[in-house]
Amino acid sequence: MANIVLVANLNCDRILRLDKPLVTGGRFHYEDMGRRLGGGGANTGLGLVWAGHRVALVSQVGRDEVGDWLLAESSTRGLDCHLVSRLQGSTSEMMLMMSPDGERTIIRPQRPLFELPAPPRWQHWDALYINSSAEGSVSWAKTALNHCLVVAQLAKDNRHRPCHILLASESDLAGRSELSWWEFALSIAGEQLQAFVVTHGKAGASLCSSQGVVRIAAVEAELVDDTGAGDAYAGGLIHGLLSGHSLADAMAEAARWGAMAVATESSVPGKLLKTYLDNEL
Repeated sequence: MANIVLVANLNCDRILRLDKPLVTGGRFHYEDMGRRLGGGGANTGLGLVWAGHRVALVSQVGRDEVGDWLLAESSTRGLDCHLVSRLQGSTSEMMLMMSPDGERTIIRPQRPLFELPAPPRWQHWDALYINSSAEGSVSWAKTALNHCLVVAQLAKDNRHRPCHILLASESDLAGRSELSWWEFALSIAGEQLQAFVVTHGKAGASLCSSQGVVRIAAVEAELVDDTGAGDAYAGGLIHGLLSGHSLADAMAEAARWGAMAVATESSVPGKLLKTYLDNEL
């Protein structure tokens, strides 16, 4: 078992199932499917919990009924929430509009400022994962680099993400830089970067390093709901690396986690992944 810190969002997702795909100027009927646990913290963290790791979530929720519900749901499912902070005010819901073909459109409010406290003693942790715009993330990463594995998602802007492993989807890179993928990743993550993993959906993923680019195949799956698939992929990658696998083998494990996520009707990982991990353990 590894000790893992996740700096990532914890969301209350409100699911609206549409009667047809979204088009500009269209009119739609929807079915309100209620709320469900979501956000990168839960979507990545639960799979890691099921894989036998201790996962401490660093996030922020409001002091309201929705915030209480999020913490209760997360804690009940095994996430360590003692580092989740509470802000005065309400916790806004994320609106997920799901079309019949499994595609989703996300509408979310502007998030309030989230400032991280002083970093923990990294000697007690095996990995840090950052998927958040929280103030202080760079400081946390820099202090962790010499003590544990640091994995980070590429931000929506070009802010620094010091890490050993940088993650991004191919769509995240569109129009971002004229540099090669590896040179761009180095400009974001710094010289300690070991690999840049770029996902391509059904086309697999690319492992970029100073040695070149290696393509890792995807795992075929029926698309039911692709919400949280990238987060599940990150969890599988972290689990593979902490299990001592090579980067290529860890990416193959991540592909399995991602495939099971898209085949599940939820944001967080579902029964397919839990059964798989129970059998593996």
